[in-house]
Amino acid sequence: MSKELFTTDIRGQMILLGTGTSVGVPMIGCGCEVCRSDNPRNQRTRCSAILGLPEGNLLIDTSPDVREQLLREKVGIAHAVLYTHEHADHVFGLDDLRILQFYLGGPVPLYCERKVEERIRKSFDYAFSDVAQSHPGATPQLAFRRIGLEPFKVLGATVVPIRMQHGKRFEVLGFRFGNVAYCTDANYIAPDDMEKLTDLDVLMLDALRPRGHATHFSLEQAVEIARELKPRQTYFTHMSHELEHEATNAALPAGMALAHDGLRIELS
Repeated sequence: MSKELFTTDIRGQMILLGTGTSVGVPMIGCGCEVCRSDNPRNQRTRCSAILGLPEGNLLIDTSPDVREQLLREKVGIAHAVLYTHEHADHVFGLDDLRILQFYLGGPVPLYCERKVEERIRKSFDYAFSDVAQSHPGATPQLAFRRIGLEPFKVLGATVVPIRMQHGKRFEVLGFRFGNVAYCTDANYIAPDDMEKLTDLDVLMLDALRPRGHATHFSLEQAVEIARELKPRQTYFTHMSHELEHEATNAALPAGMALAHDGLRIELS
């Protein structure tokens, strides 16, 4: 069977593959107007993104929807994966990357913190077993690259990590790529880390719903952060079914909007 690569050149772009919360939109069993909407921008798969960098495509998180997301955008390959944190909606699509080992000619590099590596090793233990595989491609080939809070290079670009709090129990990472930043799953950013988010062209920021939440910024809180940071454009992501796309956008300040699946942003 041929494994000839079919893909799209996305160099210089960031694609928001998914912009929904952990249960997605529409939500199973929900009959609200947003979940029943025929507006495709109200249909939100779980959060993930991909960047076309000088030396390849960098996938941010492996959501449970990552296979459909990459097929939808006709992006046939990721050369490395960068993780924000270890939660299921950001990790559990990892097995769908098994095919990449054939295109890469070896393991998929995973850039992550220690706790993310521990979750992956536990949840995908079969990928690290000493038992011989029954056939090539039976399990994903993975190679961990430990990251912390210092800037690092990947695929020809510099990545600046931003520490954020995801409720009282969890620490996560946001990332800055030049003048574009991606900050999901957070409800607090310390002043020193806010400094790393100044003078941005584009900010992607967590905004779960109108009301407050124990682990996520509300839309109101996210708007206030955007006002403080003053990026030239802010897109809100990781959204629930409580935010209808068109009505919410109509009420937002200039330079702010809800993101949507498939949104393409120029890297700068």
